[in-house]
Amino acid sequence: MEQPSLSSDTQELSESEESVYSGLEDSGSDSESSGSAEEEEEEEEDEDEEEDEEESSGSPSAPQTQARGFPGQRRSLQDDSPLDEYEQDSSDEEDIRNTVGNIPMEWYQDFPHVGYDLDGRRIYKPLRSRDELDLFLEKMENPEYWRTVQDRQTGADVRLSEEQLELVQRLQRGQFGDVNFDPYEPSVDFFSHEVRIHPVTNRPADKRSFIPSLVEKEKVSKLVHAIKMGWIQPRKPKENVPTFYDLWAQEDPNSILGRHKMHVPAPKIPLPGHEESYNPPPEFLLSPEEKLAWEQQDPSERRLGFIPQKFRSLRAVPAYSRFIHERFERCLDLYLCPRQRKMRVNVDPEDLIPKLPRPRDLQPFPTTQALIYRGHSSLVRTLSVSPSGQWFASGSDDGSVRLWEVSSGRCLRSLTLGAVVRSVAWNPNPSICLLAVALEEQVLLVNPGLGDRLLVAATDQLLDSWEAPEEERVQPVRWIPASPEERAKGIRLLVQHDKPVTQVTWHAKGDYWASVVRNPGGRQVLIHQSSRRWSQDPFRKSPGMIQCVQFHPLRPYFLVASQRSVRIYNLLRQELTKKLQSNCQWISSMAVHPGGDNVICGSYDSKLAWFDLDLSTRPYRLLRHHRRALRSVAFHRRYPLFASGSDDGTVIVCHGMVYSDLLQNPLLVPLKVLKGHAPALDLGVLDVAFHPHQPWLFSSGADGTVRLYT
Repeated sequence: MEQPSLSSDTQELSESEESVYSGLEDSGSDSESSGSAEEEEEEEEDEDEEEDEEESSGSPSAPQTQARGFPGQRRSLQDDSPLDEYEQDSSDEEDIRNTVGNIPMEWYQDFPHVGYDLDGRRIYKPLRSRDELDLFLEKMENPEYWRTVQDRQTGADVRLSEEQLELVQRLQRGQFGDVNFDPYEPSVDFFSHEVRIHPVTNRPADKRSFIPSLVEKEKVSKLVHAIKMGWIQPRKPKENVPTFYDLWAQEDPNSILGRHKMHVPAPKIPLPGHEESYNPPPEFLLSPEEKLAWEQQDPSERRLGFIPQKFRSLRAVPAYSRFIHERFERCLDLYLCPRQRKMRVNVDPEDLIPKLPRPRDLQPFPTTQALIYRGHSSLVRTLSVSPSGQWFASGSDDGSVRLWEVSSGRCLRSLTLGAVVRSVAWNPNPSICLLAVALEEQVLLVNPGLGDRLLVAATDQLLDSWEAPEEERVQPVRWIPASPEERAKGIRLLVQHDKPVTQVTWHAKGDYWASVVRNPGGRQVLIHQSSRRWSQDPFRKSPGMIQCVQFHPLRPYFLVASQRSVRIYNLLRQELTKKLQSNCQWISSMAVHPGGDNVICGSYDSKLAWFDLDLSTRPYRLLRHHRRALRSVAFHRRYPLFASGSDDGTVIVCHGMVYSDLLQNPLLVPLKVLKGHAPALDLGVLDVAFHPHQPWLFSSGADGTVRLYT
């Protein structure tokens, strides 16, 4: 037969149908083609609807060049060919565009395409470059947004029809998807009460229904053996014996409240005694005096709420006048009285005491008084030990500074200065033999002249090597060379202050030293350099009433103790590094651990505060071992020991171990209370200092003596 030629309309129709796939192909490669693809899809839908109308009208002139099944598959049609009955059937037609098959679409999640057509070309996903703002605007402006869903297989937006919406709503309500399905239709009674001639099943019986089971025989034999061995006991029949229990002992454990774990049962009414009897014994009856006293008592203080009475017989007992009142109070007790179970913890008091090591395991430490250094006629305010440990100096209110030999107790030299000596400090540098003495408004730099003559001569040479600068600098103090008479006593330099000096302390290297001046509100701390004869005021404004200062043993830090706090300054950066709150009323003294990370402060309110600089700005431990004010505290350079002297006349030596492990806190153990000084003028021990090498302790007191404990 002759093949009819395709008209131009047919060619246009096929091109419009093929435009669906060409649009999907181009959508992944070019962003501008996404809009054209949607327009082509709309045109395709319109042309398909027109094509369906023409086919349904049955006009013979409507050519069909392509089957509805798959794109690209063409068949020739003759005018007299019969119509295919499955041509309009779309039951198996899921989606004519994506022929990737029945596979999970998550496989194409990371790819730009969503499948392949019959020619093997990729079907690209529709480009979705909309952000949250575009989605929100579409949601507000598109009235069909609520019924639009995304097709996972093609990635396109699909508008649900009315039938699909009704199906979704029925499923959401828990109904069946099929409208015509009736879940409550009447059941068909297959097995009726009428006896039938033929059975429902006429299968012959099995052979195993006549032969005993070997598996069951084995199980029965095991049970019989267990009963014979006594492993399985027969159940005893329950005896219907009534259980009697004390009504007043406890509540029913099977009740709801009784089963509650934290339930507190209501208090029981005490059982009636002999006083409630209608015929009590004579000793339970009140005398007239007792009855008068009972009437005068407050109702809450009465032992009995009624007066016992005696009646001839039970028939003569009248009605109880307070019955309703007592029942009402009992009801109030039952439902208004708060009852709670208090959890008591049985703790041994010994467990609350921290487990500290025994003092004899922490030796060596000073335990006994070895020497008494006598010679001062007034109270000894201050003392300082030389770096070699061979000598020490003491300053007293009698206006003298005495130099002692530690081992023998001899006074080697005595300097009479004519004023109260507030503080003495031996230079910690072993290559310099120099002593700083503070009295009134002066600080004297004294060469004691003890020990190696070369060392003494080198110290004088160091001080005399200073040359005056060309321009005189303005300083807060005046450096005055000693006169020949003063030089004969050992005095080398006089540093004249404008206010009374209360303390001097040296830097660890021995060139710098600091002095504290009693000048509230003004200049109170000065730092001096001996080799250059230069002094400076490190603070622009006063940080309060300064009690004492200390140089840090390792770092360029300067510790200043005011009345209630300790400030740590960085001398290089010239800034405040840390401020320690002492929790004390008035700080009296301060000492820095040789490691540099711990500080102790004594106070006039009999507290000793230990600070761990790495831990907190608050005290790690507050020790209240003394009964009166603390005057001085000190650390040992080599041993883990620290000591405190108090006005109660005692010196307490403690073990203070600082560990290199930062996670382990310091161990503080009180070791020994050293007594010997007699309090005078309400003062006791005024200063304490450790020997630099030995576990020995020096203390000076108001009784005018210096004592050595070893």
